Amino acid sequence: MMNPALKIQRFSKRFFFPSLDILAILAWGFLLLKYSFTGELRLLIHPNYFGLVTFTGVVLVMLGMIRAWQWGRQFGRRQQSETRDTVAHITLFPRGWASTLLLVSAVLGFFIAPTVFKSQVALQRGISNTLPATQLQAESFQANAKPEERSLVDWVRTLNAYPEPDAYAGQKAKITGFVVHPPDLPDNYILLTRFILTCCAVDVYPVAIPVRLEGDRRQYPQDTWLEVQGIMETETLKANPQTSQKSESQKRQLVLNAQSVRTIPTPADPYSY
Repeated sequence: MMNPALKIQRFSKRFFFPSLDILAILAWGFLLLKYSFTGELRLLIHPNYFGLVTFTGVVLVMLGMIRAWQWGRQFGRRQQSETRDTVAHITLFPRGWASTLLLVSAVLGFFIAPTVFKSQVALQRGISNTLPATQLQAESFQANAKPEERSLVDWVRTLNAYPEPDAYAGQKAKITGFVVHPPDLPDNYILLTRFILTCCAVDVYPVAIPVRLEGDRRQYPQDTWLEVQGIMETETLKANPQTSQKSESQKRQLVLNAQSVRTIPTPADPYSY
């Protein structure tokens, strides 16, 4: 009679570990395809890589199916190659752990939908009215665009190209973004903010334009998406008297004097590129 421990060992080698590997490959393949077809991929990665991610998902599904077919043929045989059974594997974790982690993370991806970054992340990463070095390509700047047709990010690009706020005073603007309440500015100011995604969600970079409101900013809660129309003005922003960072907040910069403020839904494509 065969030793029970030996039976378990053979069962693991012939069935459990191979099936675990196959499931992990298939799960990640289908997860990437799900993100592609549902549009959730735009919350995770730059559009330049959409095709690559979709192609990778197709390849993983095909590899998983081929591996399942090969394993199905082998599993029907009672005798396995001695070389296959006795070959040594050197891994950091015990056999099966890596596949288990991959499978569990993929399954969680099916049930936990990616979400849009909000004001808390923007404040943590530091909101700026300038672009990172990776976003300073000349081809992305449209100097001939009418002021009222520029997006929030277009205005930031304009300021990066020609950093003189007085040159834009009096120009009309119509921009959209989500609300951030800057702790170092008076209560009638908000930062209308957008995230710029250069590669993937890990490296999103928040940029903003200060907006001066007629009333208190509490009527526009943080993370609310707004469409604001108004006139660009130059101001020396003064610190909120309730904060202690006065000297750091006093600087001359471009501010949008809001004449019309409208709440809008969160865009399907909330990031800029």
